[in-house]
Amino acid sequence: MKRSLALHYVMAALLALPLGAQVNPYKDGTPGVTGFRSEVLAEVMIQEDKFVRLAGAIPADKYTWRPVPEVRSIAEVFLHVATANYNIYQIVGAAPPSGFDGKNFEKSTTDKTKIVAALKDSFAHARKAITAMPDADLEKSMDWFGGKNTERGVLLFAVRHGAEHLGQAIADARVNGVVPPWTEDALKAKKADAK
Repeated sequence: MKRSLALHYVMAALLALPLGAQVNPYKDGTPGVTGFRSEVLAEVMIQEDKFVRLAGAIPADKYTWRPVPEVRSIAEVFLHVATANYNIYQIVGAAPPSGFDGKNFEKSTTDKTKIVAALKDSFAHARKAITAMPDADLEKSMDWFGGKNTERGVLLFAVRHGAEHLGQAIADARVNGVVPPWTEDALKAKKADAK
């Protein structure tokens, strides 16, 4: 619990930094990024933490559950997010791993261990893509769903897309009796403070 709370404090501190501040969220000494990319990176890291923790909290036998037949199962939601972490960041120059099949990955497994690993790998790819992307490329224009967008807009889309599916995964978890781990941590902390 202390580790989890410490991570949340670090994330809050990262979000409070002014534009242009140096951010180095990596324990391994990887160079940090500045400005807008640092803000996107902080958001992606928060999403990573929540997705991975939530995927770990949901029992394996619930991974095939879906609210109605027409929507993604819990496993498919997590694999959809992993797929997007490869496909979206490919748009800004970060090629997915060799042999990655984005068209079929979402339905490739229901194995919890493999899905949690896929989430972790895909978020590592996203962090690397954001870190490697030059600030000068943020305003590059490209064709986007019948219109135009910039690489900055693609990063915003990636964050929005992840947040949308995090909400979906939280709702799926709660319907199945799983309290998100960070909510459980906050409830435990509140009870401890009340004593």
